[in-house]
Amino acid sequence: MNRIIKSVIPAAFMLLTLGANPQTMPSDHWSPTQLLERARHLRQLAAAGDGSASETLAKYPHHYTMLAFRSHNGGGELHQNFADLFYILDGHATVVTGGEVVDSKTTAPGEIRGASVKGGAQQELKAGDVVHIPAGIPHPMLVADGESVTYF
Repeated sequence: MNRIIKSVIPAAFMLLTLGANPQTMPSDHWSPTQLLERARHLRQLAAAGDGSASETLAKYPHHYTMLAFRSHNGGGELHQNFADLFYILDGHATVVTGGEVVDSKTTAPGEIRGASVKGGAQQELKAGDVVHIPAGIPHPMLVADGESVTYF
C-alpha cells in the first residue's frame, strides 16, 4: 500500500503541475467563407497542374491544418502515425476506406502511397460532411468527371 501511495502522489502532482501551465499556442479560426475564398487560388493551381492542389494553413506540435481542392481522383494513401479528419466545404466526392493500397511505395517514414485502393467501403461526401480516417487505414478521395471537391 505504501508503495502505491509513493507512486500515485508524484504522478498526481505532475499532472496538476502540467495542467497549471498556461497554453502558449494561439487558437485559429477560419470561416467556411474565408476557406472557400482561399481555395479559389487552389482551384487555379489545380487547373494549371494535375487537377489537385493543397496548402498547409498552420502547423502545430502534433498536427497541422490543410486546405485542398481536387477535380480528379487521388491515389491510394495510408498514414501509419496519424489520422485524417476532413471537413467538406464544397462539391462532391467519394472516399474509400479500408482495403489495400495498390502498387504501394513508402514515400516518407510512416507514409505509403499507391495508384489506388482495392476493396474498402465507399462513402459519398457533400458540403458539410465530416470524415475521420484513423491511422493505418488505406484511403483515396474519388471525384467523378466534371465534379470537384474542396475540403479542410
